[in-house]
Amino acid sequence: MRVLREGVDVVVVGGGIIGAACAEALSRRGVRVLVLDRGPLAGATTARGEGRLLVSDKAPGAGLALARAALRRWPVLLAALREEIGPRAACEFAPQGGLVVATREAEATALRDLAAAQRAAGVTAVDLTPEEAAGYEPRLTPAVRAAVRYPEDARLQPVLAATALLAAVRVRGGEVRSGVGVLGVETGADGWVVGVRTAQGQVPCVAVVNACGTGAAALARQARVPLPVPSRPATTLVTAPLPPGTVQHQVSGAGPAPVSVGPSPAGPVLIGRTGPVPRGGVPRAEVLAGLARGATALFPALADVPVLRVHDGLCACTRDRLPVIGEDPRRPGLWHATGHAGAGAGLAAATGELLAQLFTGEPPLLDPRPYRVDRPGLGEEDGCP
Repeated sequence: MRVLREGVDVVVVGGGIIGAACAEALSRRGVRVLVLDRGPLAGATTARGEGRLLVSDKAPGAGLALARAALRRWPVLLAALREEIGPRAACEFAPQGGLVVATREAEATALRDLAAAQRAAGVTAVDLTPEEAAGYEPRLTPAVRAAVRYPEDARLQPVLAATALLAAVRVRGGEVRSGVGVLGVETGADGWVVGVRTAQGQVPCVAVVNACGTGAAALARQARVPLPVPSRPATTLVTAPLPPGTVQHQVSGAGPAPVSVGPSPAGPVLIGRTGPVPRGGVPRAEVLAGLARGATALFPALADVPVLRVHDGLCACTRDRLPVIGEDPRRPGLWHATGHAGAGAGLAAATGELLAQLFTGEPPLLDPRPYRVDRPGLGEEDGCP
Protein backbone atom coordinates (compact mmCIF):
# COMPACT_ATOMS: atom_id res chain seq x y z
CA MET A 1 0.00 0.00 0.00
CA ARG A 2 1.34 3.40 -0.96
CA VAL A 3 0.63 6.34 1.34
CA LEU A 4 0.33 10.04 0.55
CA ARG A 5 1.56 12.59 3.05
CA GLU A 6 -1.42 14.85 2.38
CA GLY A 7 -4.89 14.48 0.95
CA VAL A 8 -6.70 11.16 0.69
CA ASP A 9 -5.48 7.63 0.31
CA VAL A 10 -8.44 6.21 -1.58
CA VAL A 11 -11.11 7.72 -3.81
CA VAL A 12 -14.25 5.58 -3.85
CA VAL A 13 -16.23 6.27 -7.00
CA GLY A 14 -19.89 5.57 -6.30
CA GLY A 15 -22.06 6.53 -3.35
CA GLY A 16 -24.46 3.59 -3.51
CA ILE A 17 -24.56 0.79 -0.98
CA ILE A 18 -21.48 -0.99 -2.42
CA GLY A 19 -19.34 2.15 -2.49
CA ALA A 20 -20.59 3.10 0.97
CA ALA A 21 -19.70 -0.34 2.36
CA CYS A 22 -16.20 -0.17 0.85
CA ALA A 23 -15.65 3.35 2.20
CA GLU A 24 -16.88 2.34 5.66
CA ALA A 25 -14.65 -0.73 5.86
CA LEU A 26 -11.60 1.23 4.67
CA SER A 27 -12.16 4.20 6.97
CA ARG A 28 -12.63 1.85 9.94
CA ARG A 29 -9.04 0.76 9.31
CA GLY A 30 -7.74 4.30 9.31
CA VAL A 31 -7.60 4.73 5.52
CA ARG A 32 -8.33 8.31 4.44
CA VAL A 33 -11.30 8.07 2.11
CA LEU A 34 -13.09 10.39 -0.30
CA VAL A 35 -16.39 9.20 -1.79
CA LEU A 36 -17.49 10.78 -5.06
CA ASP A 37 -20.82 10.30 -6.82
CA ARG A 38 -21.93 12.06 -9.98
CA GLY A 39 -25.55 12.13 -8.73
CA PRO A 40 -27.37 12.03 -5.41
CA LEU A 41 -25.92 9.62 -2.87
CA ALA A 42 -27.63 6.21 -3.04
CA GLY A 43 -29.78 7.67 -5.80
CA ALA A 44 -29.30 5.13 -8.61
CA THR A 45 -29.58 1.33 -8.35
CA THR A 46 -29.55 1.46 -4.54
CA ALA A 47 -32.64 3.68 -4.49
CA ARG A 48 -34.56 1.19 -6.62
CA GLY A 49 -33.58 -1.96 -4.78
CA GLU A 50 -35.77 -4.19 -2.65
CA GLY A 51 -33.13 -4.72 0.05
CA ARG A 52 -33.21 -8.51 -0.07
CA LEU A 53 -30.46 -10.36 1.80
CA LEU A 54 -30.82 -13.86 0.40
CA VAL A 55 -29.11 -17.21 0.51
CA SER A 56 -32.21 -18.98 -0.78
CA ASP A 57 -31.63 -18.06 -4.43
CA LYS A 58 -28.02 -19.25 -4.66
CA ALA A 59 -26.58 -22.65 -5.48
CA PRO A 60 -23.45 -23.81 -3.65
CA GLY A 61 -20.35 -21.98 -4.81
CA ALA A 62 -18.66 -18.60 -4.56
CA GLY A 63 -21.92 -16.65 -4.85
CA LEU A 64 -23.46 -18.48 -1.91
CA ALA A 65 -20.25 -18.13 0.11
CA LEU A 66 -20.27 -14.35 -0.35
CA ALA A 67 -23.98 -14.11 0.52
CA ARG A 68 -23.53 -16.14 3.72
CA ALA A 69 -20.53 -14.03 4.72
CA ALA A 70 -22.59 -10.87 4.19
CA LEU A 71 -25.53 -12.17 6.20
CA ARG A 72 -23.19 -12.98 9.08
CA ARG A 73 -21.53 -9.59 8.75
CA TRP A 74 -24.60 -7.30 8.55
CA PRO A 75 -25.83 -7.71 12.18
CA VAL A 76 -22.31 -7.23 13.56
CA LEU A 77 -21.70 -4.17 11.38
CA LEU A 78 -25.05 -2.56 12.22
CA ALA A 79 -24.51 -3.11 15.95
CA ALA A 80 -21.12 -1.38 15.70
CA LEU A 81 -22.65 1.50 13.73
CA ARG A 82 -25.34 1.98 16.37
CA GLU A 83 -22.61 2.38 18.96
CA GLU A 84 -20.77 4.88 16.77
CA ILE A 85 -23.47 7.02 15.16
CA GLY A 86 -26.60 6.23 17.17
CA PRO A 87 -30.07 6.40 15.56
CA ARG A 88 -28.60 7.19 12.15
CA ALA A 89 -27.66 3.50 11.92
CA ALA A 90 -31.32 2.43 11.73
CA CYS A 91 -32.02 0.82 8.35
CA GLU A 92 -35.04 -1.43 8.95
CA PHE A 93 -32.94 -4.59 9.20
CA ALA A 94 -35.35 -7.52 9.56
CA PRO A 95 -34.07 -11.12 9.90
CA GLN A 96 -37.52 -12.40 9.00
CA GLY A 97 -36.46 -15.45 7.02
CA GLY A 98 -37.81 -16.50 3.65
CA LEU A 99 -39.71 -19.16 1.77
CA VAL A 100 -39.25 -20.63 -1.69
CA VAL A 101 -42.27 -22.48 -3.03
CA ALA A 102 -42.97 -24.63 -6.06
CA THR A 103 -46.40 -25.13 -7.64
CA ARG A 104 -45.37 -27.71 -10.26
CA GLU A 105 -43.94 -31.15 -9.65
CA ALA A 106 -40.85 -30.63 -11.80
CA GLU A 107 -40.09 -27.39 -9.95
CA ALA A 108 -40.75 -29.13 -6.63
CA THR A 109 -38.15 -31.79 -7.41
CA ALA A 110 -35.61 -29.18 -8.45
CA LEU A 111 -36.31 -27.16 -5.31
CA ARG A 112 -35.78 -30.15 -3.02
CA ASP A 113 -32.53 -31.02 -4.81
CA LEU A 114 -31.27 -27.44 -4.49
CA ALA A 115 -32.14 -27.32 -0.79
CA ALA A 116 -30.28 -30.58 -0.20
CA ALA A 117 -27.18 -29.20 -1.93
CA GLN A 118 -27.44 -25.96 0.07
CA ARG A 119 -27.69 -27.89 3.33
CA ALA A 120 -24.53 -29.77 2.41
CA ALA A 121 -22.87 -26.36 2.01
CA GLY A 122 -23.98 -25.28 5.50
CA VAL A 123 -27.20 -23.39 4.73
CA THR A 124 -30.20 -23.88 7.00
CA ALA A 125 -32.88 -25.01 4.54
CA VAL A 126 -35.96 -26.65 6.05
CA ASP A 127 -38.27 -28.70 3.84
CA LEU A 128 -41.94 -27.90 4.51
CA THR A 129 -45.14 -29.63 3.57
CA PRO A 130 -47.75 -27.46 1.81
CA GLU A 131 -49.67 -27.35 5.10
CA GLU A 132 -46.60 -26.17 7.01
CA ALA A 133 -45.93 -23.51 4.37
CA ALA A 134 -49.51 -22.25 4.79
CA GLY A 135 -48.83 -21.93 8.51
CA TYR A 136 -46.01 -19.48 7.76
CA GLU A 137 -47.93 -17.66 5.03
CA PRO A 138 -51.72 -18.10 5.40
CA ARG A 139 -52.49 -16.26 2.14
CA LEU A 140 -50.11 -18.39 0.08
CA THR A 141 -51.63 -20.15 -2.92
CA PRO A 142 -53.08 -23.61 -2.19
CA ALA A 143 -51.33 -24.86 -5.34
CA VAL A 144 -48.02 -25.23 -3.45
CA ARG A 145 -46.46 -28.67 -4.05
CA ALA A 146 -43.24 -28.12 -2.09
CA ALA A 147 -41.67 -25.39 0.02
CA VAL A 148 -38.38 -24.68 1.75
CA ARG A 149 -37.89 -22.26 4.63
CA TYR A 150 -34.65 -20.27 4.84
CA PRO A 151 -34.28 -18.70 8.32
CA GLU A 152 -31.10 -16.87 7.24
CA ASP A 153 -32.86 -14.70 4.64
CA ALA A 154 -33.37 -11.09 5.72
CA ARG A 155 -34.03 -7.62 4.39
CA LEU A 156 -33.08 -4.00 5.00
CA GLN A 157 -33.79 -0.60 3.48
CA PRO A 158 -30.80 -0.07 1.14
CA VAL A 159 -30.89 3.75 1.01
CA LEU A 160 -30.96 3.97 4.80
CA ALA A 161 -28.16 1.40 5.03
CA ALA A 162 -25.97 3.30 2.55
CA THR A 163 -26.68 6.57 4.38
CA ALA A 164 -25.64 5.00 7.70
CA LEU A 165 -22.40 3.67 6.25
CA LEU A 166 -21.54 7.06 4.76
CA ALA A 167 -22.38 8.80 8.03
CA ALA A 168 -19.78 6.64 9.76
CA VAL A 169 -17.23 7.57 7.08
CA ARG A 170 -17.84 11.26 7.80
CA VAL A 171 -17.60 10.78 11.57
CA ARG A 172 -14.16 9.23 11.08
CA GLY A 173 -12.92 12.20 9.08
CA GLY A 174 -13.66 10.91 5.58
CA GLU A 175 -15.27 13.08 2.96
CA VAL A 176 -18.37 12.40 0.88
CA ARG A 177 -19.31 14.53 -2.13
CA SER A 178 -22.37 14.18 -4.35
CA GLY A 179 -22.76 15.77 -7.76
CA VAL A 180 -19.09 15.23 -8.60
CA GLY A 181 -18.43 12.98 -11.57
CA VAL A 182 -15.05 11.41 -12.28
CA LEU A 183 -13.87 12.42 -15.74
CA GLY A 184 -10.67 10.38 -15.82
CA VAL A 185 -8.31 8.14 -13.87
CA GLU A 186 -4.77 9.47 -13.71
CA THR A 187 -1.78 7.11 -13.82
CA GLY A 188 1.94 7.61 -13.35
CA ALA A 189 4.82 6.57 -15.61
CA ASP A 190 4.85 3.15 -13.94
CA GLY A 191 1.15 2.61 -14.72
CA TRP A 192 0.07 2.97 -11.09
CA VAL A 193 -3.04 5.00 -10.31
CA VAL A 194 -2.10 8.42 -8.90
CA GLY A 195 -5.45 10.22 -8.84
CA VAL A 196 -8.73 11.08 -10.53
CA ARG A 197 -9.78 14.04 -12.59
CA THR A 198 -13.09 15.81 -11.93
CA ALA A 199 -14.75 19.00 -13.14
CA GLN A 200 -13.56 20.55 -9.88
CA GLY A 201 -9.96 19.57 -10.47
CA GLN A 202 -7.60 16.68 -9.85
CA VAL A 203 -7.66 14.60 -6.68
CA PRO A 204 -4.37 12.82 -5.88
CA CYS A 205 -4.69 9.40 -4.26
CA VAL A 206 -2.92 6.06 -4.10
CA ALA A 207 -5.96 3.97 -5.11
CA VAL A 208 -9.37 4.25 -6.73
CA VAL A 209 -12.26 1.94 -5.88
CA ASN A 210 -14.55 1.43 -8.86
CA ALA A 211 -17.91 1.01 -7.13
CA CYS A 212 -20.10 2.97 -9.51
CA GLY A 213 -22.36 0.10 -10.54
CA THR A 214 -23.71 0.63 -14.03
CA GLY A 215 -20.92 3.14 -14.67
CA ALA A 216 -18.17 0.70 -13.68
CA ALA A 217 -17.30 -0.37 -17.22
CA ALA A 218 -16.96 3.26 -18.32
CA LEU A 219 -14.71 4.11 -15.36
CA ALA A 220 -12.51 1.12 -16.18
CA ARG A 221 -12.21 2.37 -19.76
CA GLN A 222 -11.02 5.71 -18.39
CA ALA A 223 -8.22 3.74 -16.74
CA ARG A 224 -7.59 2.00 -20.09
CA VAL A 225 -8.62 -1.50 -18.99
CA PRO A 226 -11.67 -3.42 -20.25
CA LEU A 227 -14.29 -4.55 -17.75
CA PRO A 228 -17.11 -6.75 -19.13
CA VAL A 229 -19.79 -5.72 -16.65
CA PRO A 230 -22.77 -4.57 -18.71
CA SER A 231 -26.01 -3.15 -17.37
CA ARG A 232 -29.32 -4.98 -17.34
CA PRO A 233 -32.83 -3.71 -16.55
CA ALA A 234 -34.32 -4.31 -13.12
CA THR A 235 -37.93 -3.55 -12.22
CA THR A 236 -39.76 -3.52 -8.89
CA LEU A 237 -43.50 -3.12 -8.32
CA VAL A 238 -44.64 -1.37 -5.14
CA THR A 239 -48.23 -2.04 -4.10
CA ALA A 240 -50.60 0.03 -2.03
CA PRO A 241 -50.21 -0.47 1.74
CA LEU A 242 -51.75 -3.74 2.88
CA PRO A 243 -53.00 -4.95 6.27
CA PRO A 244 -50.26 -6.35 8.53
CA GLY A 245 -49.59 -10.02 7.91
CA THR A 246 -50.77 -10.11 4.31
CA VAL A 247 -47.25 -11.18 3.35
CA GLN A 248 -45.03 -12.00 6.32
CA HIS A 249 -41.78 -13.25 4.76
CA GLN A 250 -39.74 -12.88 1.62
CA VAL A 251 -41.43 -15.45 -0.64
CA SER A 252 -40.03 -16.55 -4.00
CA GLY A 253 -41.31 -18.95 -6.57
CA ALA A 254 -39.18 -21.79 -7.87
CA GLY A 255 -38.48 -22.10 -11.56
CA PRO A 256 -36.49 -20.47 -14.37
CA ALA A 257 -37.73 -16.89 -13.83
CA PRO A 258 -38.72 -16.69 -10.16
CA VAL A 259 -40.71 -13.74 -8.85
CA SER A 260 -40.11 -12.55 -5.29
CA VAL A 261 -42.76 -11.00 -3.04
CA GLY A 262 -41.80 -9.35 0.24
CA PRO A 263 -43.29 -7.06 2.89
CA SER A 264 -42.06 -3.63 3.94
CA PRO A 265 -42.48 -1.91 7.32
CA ALA A 266 -44.74 0.77 5.84
CA GLY A 267 -47.24 -1.77 4.51
CA PRO A 268 -46.64 -1.99 0.74
CA VAL A 269 -45.52 -5.27 -0.79
CA LEU A 270 -42.44 -5.22 -3.04
CA ILE A 271 -42.50 -7.45 -6.11
CA GLY A 272 -39.33 -8.17 -8.04
CA ARG A 273 -37.39 -10.97 -9.60
CA THR A 274 -34.61 -13.22 -8.36
CA GLY A 275 -32.29 -15.19 -10.60
CA PRO A 276 -30.78 -14.01 -13.92
CA VAL A 277 -31.56 -10.45 -14.94
CA PRO A 278 -33.25 -10.40 -18.37
CA ARG A 279 -31.53 -8.80 -21.31
CA GLY A 280 -32.82 -5.54 -22.70
CA GLY A 281 -35.36 -5.41 -25.49
CA VAL A 282 -38.22 -7.02 -23.56
CA PRO A 283 -41.24 -4.67 -23.79
CA ARG A 284 -41.87 -2.91 -20.50
CA ALA A 285 -45.52 -3.95 -20.49
CA GLU A 286 -44.46 -7.58 -20.76
CA VAL A 287 -42.02 -7.21 -17.86
CA LEU A 288 -44.68 -5.63 -15.64
CA ALA A 289 -47.28 -8.21 -16.60
CA GLY A 290 -44.84 -11.04 -15.86
CA LEU A 291 -44.13 -9.68 -12.39
CA ALA A 292 -47.83 -9.26 -11.67
CA ARG A 293 -48.62 -12.79 -12.87
CA GLY A 294 -45.84 -14.26 -10.77
CA ALA A 295 -46.95 -12.38 -7.66
CA THR A 296 -50.60 -13.36 -7.96
CA ALA A 297 -49.60 -16.97 -8.65
CA LEU A 298 -47.94 -16.95 -5.21
CA PHE A 299 -50.56 -14.81 -3.45
CA PRO A 300 -53.93 -14.81 -5.25
CA ALA A 301 -55.20 -12.09 -2.89
CA LEU A 302 -52.83 -9.63 -4.58
CA ALA A 303 -54.87 -9.75 -7.79
CA ASP A 304 -57.07 -6.84 -6.67
CA VAL A 305 -54.31 -4.79 -5.03
CA PRO A 306 -53.28 -1.63 -6.92
CA VAL A 307 -49.67 -0.97 -7.83
CA LEU A 308 -48.72 2.53 -6.72
CA ARG A 309 -45.20 2.77 -8.11
CA VAL A 310 -42.90 1.06 -10.54
CA HIS A 311 -39.18 1.37 -9.96
CA ASP A 312 -37.33 0.94 -13.26
CA GLY A 313 -33.60 0.75 -12.94
CA LEU A 314 -30.43 -0.86 -14.15
CA CYS A 315 -27.98 -3.19 -12.45
CA ALA A 316 -24.48 -4.28 -13.38
CA CYS A 317 -23.80 -7.98 -13.77
CA THR A 318 -21.23 -10.41 -15.11
CA ARG A 319 -21.38 -13.45 -17.33
CA ASP A 320 -20.74 -15.86 -14.44
CA ARG A 321 -23.03 -13.90 -12.08
CA LEU A 322 -20.25 -13.25 -9.57
CA PRO A 323 -19.22 -9.72 -8.64
CA VAL A 324 -15.76 -8.35 -9.32
CA ILE A 325 -13.95 -7.55 -6.07
CA GLY A 326 -10.28 -6.70 -5.72
CA GLU A 327 -7.35 -4.94 -7.36
CA ASP A 328 -6.95 -4.95 -11.12
CA PRO A 329 -3.51 -6.43 -11.91
CA ARG A 330 -3.51 -4.60 -15.25
CA ARG A 331 -3.75 -1.24 -13.51
CA PRO A 332 -2.19 -1.25 -10.02
CA GLY A 333 -4.12 0.97 -7.66
CA LEU A 334 -7.45 0.42 -9.42
CA TRP A 335 -9.81 -1.67 -7.31
CA HIS A 336 -13.19 -3.00 -8.41
CA ALA A 337 -16.34 -3.62 -6.40
CA THR A 338 -19.09 -4.08 -8.94
CA GLY A 339 -21.20 -6.57 -10.88
CA HIS A 340 -23.54 -7.60 -8.06
CA ALA A 341 -26.48 -8.19 -10.44
CA GLY A 342 -29.04 -6.35 -8.33
CA ALA A 343 -28.00 -8.10 -5.10
CA GLY A 344 -25.82 -5.27 -3.83
CA ALA A 345 -27.76 -4.79 -0.59
CA GLY A 346 -27.36 -8.44 0.29
CA LEU A 347 -23.68 -8.62 -0.60
CA ALA A 348 -22.42 -5.17 0.40
CA ALA A 349 -21.28 -5.94 3.95
CA ALA A 350 -19.03 -8.79 2.81
CA THR A 351 -17.89 -6.96 -0.33
CA GLY A 352 -16.68 -3.93 1.61
CA GLU A 353 -15.00 -6.04 4.26
CA LEU A 354 -13.24 -8.27 1.73
CA LEU A 355 -11.97 -5.34 -0.33
CA ALA A 356 -10.65 -3.54 2.77
CA GLN A 357 -8.94 -6.69 4.01
CA LEU A 358 -7.22 -7.19 0.68
CA PHE A 359 -6.25 -3.52 0.53
CA THR A 360 -4.62 -3.55 3.97
CA GLY A 361 -3.12 -7.03 3.68
CA GLU A 362 -5.29 -8.68 6.33
CA PRO A 363 -6.36 -12.32 6.07
CA PRO A 364 -9.56 -12.27 3.97
CA LEU A 365 -12.87 -13.47 5.38
CA LEU A 366 -13.21 -15.83 2.40
CA ASP A 367 -11.23 -16.94 -0.64
CA PRO A 368 -11.01 -13.87 -2.92
CA ARG A 369 -9.96 -15.71 -6.06
CA PRO A 370 -13.45 -16.36 -7.50
CA TYR A 371 -14.11 -12.60 -7.61
CA ARG A 372 -10.89 -11.50 -9.32
CA VAL A 373 -11.22 -9.39 -12.44
CA ASP A 374 -8.82 -11.70 -14.32
CA ARG A 375 -10.74 -14.92 -13.60
CA PRO A 376 -11.48 -17.12 -16.62
CA GLY A 377 -15.25 -17.08 -16.08
CA LEU A 378 -15.56 -13.35 -16.52
CA GLY A 379 -14.35 -13.35 -20.12
CA GLU A 380 -14.82 -10.60 -22.64
CA GLU A 381 -18.34 -11.48 -23.71
CA ASP A 382 -21.48 -9.59 -22.81
CA GLY A 383 -22.51 -10.48 -19.28
CA CYS A 384 -25.60 -11.97 -17.70
CA PRO A 385 -26.91 -15.06 -19.51
